[in-house]
Amino acid sequence: MNIRTFLSLALALGVSACISLQVAFSSSAPKPAAEPNFKVVLTSEVNWEPLNPARGDKSPMAGTLWGDRTGPGPSGFLLKPVDGFKSPPHIHNTIYRGVVISGTIHNDDPNAEEMYMPTGSFWTQPAGGVHITAAKGSNTIAYIEVEDAFGVLPPEEAFYSKDKPINVDASNIVWIDQPGMQASADGPKVAFLWGNPQDNQLNGTLVKLPAEFTGKIRSHGSTFRAVAIQGRPKHRVPGKIDVKTMEPGSYFSSKGESVHQVSCERGEECIMYVRMKGKFDVISTQPKK
Repeated sequence: MNIRTFLSLALALGVSACISLQVAFSSSAPKPAAEPNFKVVLTSEVNWEPLNPARGDKSPMAGTLWGDRTGPGPSGFLLKPVDGFKSPPHIHNTIYRGVVISGTIHNDDPNAEEMYMPTGSFWTQPAGGVHITAAKGSNTIAYIEVEDAFGVLPPEEAFYSKDKPINVDASNIVWIDQPGMQASADGPKVAFLWGNPQDNQLNGTLVKLPAEFTGKIRSHGSTFRAVAIQGRPKHRVPGKIDVKTMEPGSYFSSKGESVHQVSCERGEECIMYVRMKGKFDVISTQPKK
Protein backbone atom coordinates (compact mmCIF):
# COMPACT_ATOMS: atom_id res chain seq x y z
CA MET A 1 0.00 0.00 0.00
CA ASN A 2 1.52 3.32 -1.03
CA ILE A 3 1.50 6.37 1.23
CA ARG A 4 -1.29 8.14 -0.75
CA THR A 5 -3.65 5.15 -0.41
CA PHE A 6 -2.84 4.86 3.30
CA LEU A 7 -3.60 8.55 3.97
CA SER A 8 -6.84 8.37 1.98
CA LEU A 9 -8.06 5.41 4.02
CA ALA A 10 -7.07 7.06 7.28
CA LEU A 11 -8.90 10.24 6.35
CA ALA A 12 -12.02 8.32 5.32
CA LEU A 13 -12.05 6.36 8.57
CA GLY A 14 -11.57 9.54 10.59
CA VAL A 15 -14.42 11.36 8.89
CA SER A 16 -16.67 8.30 9.28
CA ALA A 17 -15.88 8.12 12.99
CA CYS A 18 -16.61 11.83 13.48
CA ILE A 19 -19.96 11.55 11.65
CA SER A 20 -20.93 8.47 13.69
CA LEU A 21 -20.04 10.25 16.93
CA GLN A 22 -22.01 13.35 15.91
CA VAL A 23 -25.09 11.30 14.95
CA ALA A 24 -24.90 9.35 18.20
CA PHE A 25 -24.60 12.57 20.22
CA SER A 26 -27.49 14.23 18.34
CA SER A 27 -29.81 11.26 18.78
CA SER A 28 -29.00 10.84 22.46
CA ALA A 29 -29.27 14.55 23.37
CA PRO A 30 -32.73 15.42 24.78
CA LYS A 31 -34.83 17.65 22.55
CA PRO A 32 -36.09 20.84 24.18
CA ALA A 33 -39.86 20.90 24.76
CA ALA A 34 -41.78 23.10 22.35
CA GLU A 35 -43.01 26.21 24.10
CA PRO A 36 -46.65 27.33 23.67
CA ASN A 37 -47.08 30.01 21.05
CA PHE A 38 -48.59 33.05 22.82
CA LYS A 39 -50.04 36.10 21.07
CA VAL A 40 -51.60 39.33 22.36
CA VAL A 41 -53.36 42.01 20.27
CA LEU A 42 -54.51 45.13 22.11
CA THR A 43 -57.46 47.13 20.77
CA SER A 44 -55.11 50.08 20.26
CA GLU A 45 -53.01 47.93 17.90
CA VAL A 46 -55.87 46.88 15.61
CA ASN A 47 -55.64 47.95 11.97
CA TRP A 48 -59.08 49.12 10.75
CA GLU A 49 -60.27 48.82 7.14
CA PRO A 50 -63.66 48.69 5.36
CA LEU A 51 -65.49 45.41 5.85
CA ASN A 52 -67.11 45.68 2.41
CA PRO A 53 -65.06 48.07 0.23
CA ALA A 54 -67.75 47.95 -2.47
CA ARG A 55 -70.01 50.07 -0.21
CA GLY A 56 -67.44 52.83 0.21
CA ASP A 57 -67.91 55.05 3.27
CA LYS A 58 -71.21 53.27 4.06
CA SER A 59 -69.32 50.11 5.00
CA PRO A 60 -68.64 49.28 8.65
CA MET A 61 -64.98 49.06 9.61
CA ALA A 62 -63.29 45.76 10.41
CA GLY A 63 -60.10 44.98 12.35
CA THR A 64 -58.61 41.50 12.15
CA LEU A 65 -57.57 39.80 15.41
CA TRP A 66 -56.60 36.40 14.05
CA GLY A 67 -56.67 34.53 10.74
CA ASP A 68 -57.49 36.12 7.39
CA ARG A 69 -61.16 37.01 6.93
CA THR A 70 -60.70 37.38 3.16
CA GLY A 71 -58.89 34.07 2.71
CA PRO A 72 -59.82 30.42 3.26
CA GLY A 73 -60.19 29.08 6.77
CA PRO A 74 -61.57 30.50 10.04
CA SER A 75 -60.81 33.99 11.35
CA GLY A 76 -61.90 36.50 13.98
CA PHE A 77 -62.24 40.27 13.67
CA LEU A 78 -63.78 43.34 15.28
CA LEU A 79 -66.75 45.01 13.59
CA LYS A 80 -67.26 48.76 14.03
CA PRO A 81 -70.42 50.24 12.44
CA VAL A 82 -71.35 53.92 12.78
CA ASP A 83 -74.24 55.05 14.96
CA GLY A 84 -77.49 54.46 13.07
CA PHE A 85 -75.97 52.00 10.60
CA LYS A 86 -78.48 49.73 8.84
CA SER A 87 -77.44 47.34 6.11
CA PRO A 88 -79.59 46.40 3.11
CA PRO A 89 -80.87 42.80 3.06
CA HIS A 90 -77.99 40.46 2.23
CA ILE A 91 -76.50 37.01 2.83
CA HIS A 92 -73.10 35.59 3.67
CA ASN A 93 -71.36 32.62 2.12
CA THR A 94 -70.37 31.20 5.51
CA ILE A 95 -71.82 30.99 9.00
CA TYR A 96 -70.67 33.63 11.46
CA ARG A 97 -71.02 34.26 15.18
CA GLY A 98 -71.01 37.58 16.99
CA VAL A 99 -70.64 38.96 20.52
CA VAL A 100 -71.57 42.58 21.28
CA ILE A 101 -68.72 44.46 22.98
CA SER A 102 -70.16 47.99 23.11
CA GLY A 103 -73.20 49.85 21.80
CA THR A 104 -76.18 47.79 20.61
CA ILE A 105 -76.70 45.59 17.54
CA HIS A 106 -79.78 44.22 15.77
CA ASN A 107 -79.37 41.22 13.46
CA ASP A 108 -82.41 39.43 12.08
CA ASP A 109 -84.79 38.79 9.21
CA PRO A 110 -85.60 42.04 7.32
CA ASN A 111 -89.23 41.85 8.49
CA ALA A 112 -88.51 40.94 12.11
CA GLU A 113 -89.27 43.28 14.99
CA GLU A 114 -86.17 45.21 16.01
CA MET A 115 -84.29 43.77 18.97
CA TYR A 116 -81.12 45.69 19.76
CA MET A 117 -78.73 43.58 21.83
CA PRO A 118 -76.38 45.17 24.40
CA THR A 119 -72.86 44.29 25.59
CA GLY A 120 -72.40 40.61 26.27
CA SER A 121 -75.12 39.45 23.87
CA PHE A 122 -74.47 36.63 21.40
CA TRP A 123 -75.85 35.85 17.96
CA THR A 124 -75.33 33.39 15.12
CA GLN A 125 -76.06 34.06 11.44
CA PRO A 126 -76.21 30.94 9.22
CA ALA A 127 -74.77 30.93 5.72
CA GLY A 128 -77.23 31.76 2.98
CA GLY A 129 -79.89 33.36 5.21
CA VAL A 130 -81.28 36.77 4.22
CA HIS A 131 -80.95 39.27 7.05
CA ILE A 132 -80.12 42.85 7.96
CA THR A 133 -77.67 44.20 10.55
CA ALA A 134 -78.17 47.52 12.33
CA ALA A 135 -76.35 49.38 15.11
CA LYS A 136 -76.98 52.13 17.65
CA GLY A 137 -74.32 53.84 19.74
CA SER A 138 -71.43 56.21 19.17
CA ASN A 139 -68.83 53.46 19.66
CA THR A 140 -70.52 50.21 18.69
CA ILE A 141 -68.10 47.27 18.44
CA ALA A 142 -68.70 43.54 18.10
CA TYR A 143 -66.46 40.53 17.84
CA ILE A 144 -67.18 38.41 14.74
CA GLU A 145 -65.77 34.99 13.88
CA VAL A 146 -66.24 33.08 10.64
CA GLU A 147 -65.37 29.57 9.50
CA ASP A 148 -64.28 30.51 5.96
CA ALA A 149 -63.55 33.53 3.75
CA PHE A 150 -66.16 36.17 4.64
CA GLY A 151 -68.24 37.37 1.69
CA VAL A 152 -71.30 39.64 1.39
CA LEU A 153 -73.77 38.64 -1.35
CA PRO A 154 -77.17 39.94 -2.57
CA PRO A 155 -80.37 38.33 -1.22
CA GLU A 156 -81.11 36.81 -4.65
CA GLU A 157 -78.31 34.32 -3.96
CA ALA A 158 -79.91 33.00 -0.75
CA PHE A 159 -79.61 29.27 -0.09
CA TYR A 160 -80.75 26.77 2.52
CA SER A 161 -78.66 25.95 5.59
CA LYS A 162 -79.39 23.41 8.31
CA ASP A 163 -78.09 25.93 10.88
CA LYS A 164 -80.61 28.27 12.51
CA PRO A 165 -80.15 31.94 13.49
CA ILE A 166 -79.78 32.55 17.22
CA ASN A 167 -80.09 35.82 19.14
CA VAL A 168 -79.35 35.71 22.88
CA ASP A 169 -79.66 38.97 24.79
CA ALA A 170 -77.12 39.43 27.59
CA SER A 171 -79.97 39.29 30.12
CA ASN A 172 -80.78 35.74 28.95
CA ILE A 173 -77.24 34.36 29.21
CA VAL A 174 -77.20 31.43 31.67
CA TRP A 175 -74.14 31.50 33.94
CA ILE A 176 -73.05 28.37 35.78
CA ASP A 177 -70.13 27.19 37.87
CA GLN A 178 -67.40 25.38 35.96
CA PRO A 179 -68.23 21.68 35.65
CA GLY A 180 -66.06 19.70 38.03
CA MET A 181 -65.20 22.74 40.13
CA GLN A 182 -66.53 23.52 43.60
CA ALA A 183 -69.59 25.78 43.49
CA SER A 184 -68.96 29.33 44.65
CA ALA A 185 -71.28 32.33 44.73
CA ASP A 186 -68.41 34.74 44.06
CA GLY A 187 -66.21 32.51 41.89
CA PRO A 188 -65.68 32.41 38.11
CA LYS A 189 -68.70 31.53 35.96
CA VAL A 190 -69.07 30.16 32.43
CA ALA A 191 -71.82 30.19 29.81
CA PHE A 192 -71.57 27.57 27.04
CA LEU A 193 -72.67 29.07 23.72
CA TRP A 194 -71.94 26.52 21.00
CA GLY A 195 -69.98 23.39 20.14
CA ASN A 196 -68.81 20.61 22.39
CA PRO A 197 -66.37 21.47 25.21
CA GLN A 198 -64.69 18.06 25.12
CA ASP A 199 -61.20 16.91 24.23
CA ASN A 200 -60.09 18.53 20.96
CA GLN A 201 -63.62 19.62 20.02
CA LEU A 202 -64.27 23.18 18.81
CA ASN A 203 -66.50 25.27 21.10
CA GLY A 204 -67.33 28.80 22.24
CA THR A 205 -67.85 29.94 25.85
CA LEU A 206 -68.30 33.16 27.80
CA VAL A 207 -66.20 33.44 30.96
CA LYS A 208 -67.08 35.84 33.77
CA LEU A 209 -64.48 36.74 36.39
CA PRO A 210 -65.58 38.55 39.58
CA ALA A 211 -64.14 41.90 40.58
CA GLU A 212 -60.68 41.64 42.23
CA PHE A 213 -60.20 38.16 40.80
CA THR A 214 -56.63 36.88 40.56
CA GLY A 215 -55.88 33.55 38.95
CA LYS A 216 -55.14 31.74 35.72
CA ILE A 217 -56.80 30.19 32.70
CA ARG A 218 -55.27 26.82 31.88
CA SER A 219 -55.81 25.52 28.34
CA HIS A 220 -55.75 21.78 27.67
CA GLY A 221 -56.53 22.04 23.95
CA SER A 222 -54.63 22.52 20.74
CA THR A 223 -55.77 26.14 20.27
CA PHE A 224 -57.02 28.80 22.69
CA ARG A 225 -58.37 32.21 21.70
CA ALA A 226 -59.93 34.83 24.00
CA VAL A 227 -61.42 38.28 23.43
CA ALA A 228 -62.13 40.78 26.21
CA ILE A 229 -65.83 41.70 26.08
CA GLN A 230 -66.45 43.67 29.26
CA GLY A 231 -64.21 45.14 31.94
CA ARG A 232 -60.44 45.56 31.67
CA PRO A 233 -58.81 42.25 32.61
CA LYS A 234 -55.06 42.19 33.04
CA HIS A 235 -53.11 39.45 31.26
CA ARG A 236 -49.62 38.08 31.73
CA VAL A 237 -47.83 35.13 30.21
CA PRO A 238 -46.13 33.04 32.95
CA GLY A 239 -42.43 33.75 33.10
CA LYS A 240 -42.85 37.18 31.52
CA ILE A 241 -42.75 40.54 33.32
CA ASP A 242 -45.07 42.57 31.10
CA VAL A 243 -48.69 42.83 32.25
CA LYS A 244 -51.13 43.88 29.53
CA THR A 245 -54.39 45.69 30.27
CA MET A 246 -56.97 44.19 27.94
CA GLU A 247 -59.39 46.91 26.92
CA PRO A 248 -62.67 45.55 25.48
CA GLY A 249 -61.89 44.07 22.05
CA SER A 250 -58.34 43.03 22.96
CA TYR A 251 -57.28 39.48 22.14
CA PHE A 252 -54.91 36.83 23.47
CA SER A 253 -54.21 33.28 22.33
CA SER A 254 -51.94 30.27 22.67
CA LYS A 255 -51.27 26.87 21.12
CA GLY A 256 -50.98 23.61 23.02
CA GLU A 257 -51.04 23.15 26.79
CA SER A 258 -50.68 26.67 28.17
CA VAL A 259 -51.44 28.98 31.07
CA HIS A 260 -52.61 32.61 31.00
CA GLN A 261 -52.45 34.61 34.23
CA VAL A 262 -55.44 36.97 34.50
CA SER A 263 -56.88 39.39 37.03
CA CYS A 264 -59.69 41.94 37.33
CA GLU A 265 -59.65 45.33 38.94
CA ARG A 266 -61.64 46.36 41.98
CA GLY A 267 -65.23 47.40 41.33
CA GLU A 268 -65.68 45.66 37.94
CA GLU A 269 -66.23 42.14 36.75
CA CYS A 270 -64.64 40.94 33.54
CA ILE A 271 -66.26 38.98 30.72
CA MET A 272 -64.30 37.22 27.98
CA TYR A 273 -65.32 35.14 25.01
CA VAL A 274 -63.24 31.97 24.57
CA ARG A 275 -63.01 29.92 21.38
CA MET A 276 -60.91 26.80 21.54
CA LYS A 277 -60.42 23.18 20.64
CA GLY A 278 -60.67 21.17 23.84
CA LYS A 279 -61.13 22.10 27.47
CA PHE A 280 -59.92 24.87 29.76
CA ASP A 281 -60.02 25.63 33.49
CA VAL A 282 -60.30 28.95 35.30
CA ILE A 283 -58.44 28.69 38.60
CA SER A 284 -58.37 31.25 41.38
CA THR A 285 -55.02 31.78 43.09
CA GLN A 286 -56.46 34.06 45.78
CA PRO A 287 -56.25 32.90 49.39
CA LYS A 288 -59.59 31.70 50.72
CA LYS A 289 -61.34 34.18 52.97
